[in-house]
Amino acid sequence: MIDTHAHLDACADPPTVLLSRAREVGVDRVITVGTTIDSCRAALETATREEGVFAALGIHPHEAGGDEAARTDELRDLLGHELAVAVGETGLDFFRDYAPRAAQLRLFEQHLELASELGKPVVIHTRDAEEEVATALGGFAGAVVLHCFSSPRVLAVALERRYYVSFAGNVTFPKADDLRAAAAQVPADRLLAETDSPYLAPQPRRGRPNEPANVVHTIATLAAARGEDAEELAKQIDRNASTAFSLQ
Repeated sequence: MIDTHAHLDACADPPTVLLSRAREVGVDRVITVGTTIDSCRAALETATREEGVFAALGIHPHEAGGDEAARTDELRDLLGHELAVAVGETGLDFFRDYAPRAAQLRLFEQHLELASELGKPVVIHTRDAEEEVATALGGFAGAVVLHCFSSPRVLAVALERRYYVSFAGNVTFPKADDLRAAAAQVPADRLLAETDSPYLAPQPRRGRPNEPANVVHTIATLAAARGEDAEELAKQIDRNASTAFSLQ
């Protein structure tokens, strides 16, 4: 199994401990995500040190209004690493509005340019900015991963454009019927699963920090929503991730 989106550097336990627990339940690959230049470096260090770990590198839209946004040249250099498999997470967050919206859009566009230049997929963060994100992605020809999918109203666009749709622990919440219904509509070859560790622990682990091992609960919920066998779905998601992120 694979956890396609975890912030290992933000977890309380060290990566070695988290990954050991993940492997015990069959999660043998993890994509750890950088959101600042320092966390991108940490992600690459972990990926270099730990078997089965890869890195997605970006400058989060929350950082768009500060000095971090001026470090895209450093980001480009880090993305040249063989274990850097995606650009992001990147996108727009008009819910928190921690950075001016125009600055977020500029940074997002720079990430898309990097992804196009380097031939890497983009991992998308969006909150209350779905239309703006869809517009910005309109001219992007590469692979798109909608991280922590939480907006069923944009599912039609995602399906039409053949985006990868990644579900996190919130799909397991009792009131998340709309997310489970959306998961049932995603083509088998476009479905991904993640933890977004240490955030959004799935229902069986609610109230505790999330970790890669918990992706098994998300996959179980996705399988139930789709009327499929969890073990077979886990294999399908693993194949999807290998294709989306060009994993070896």
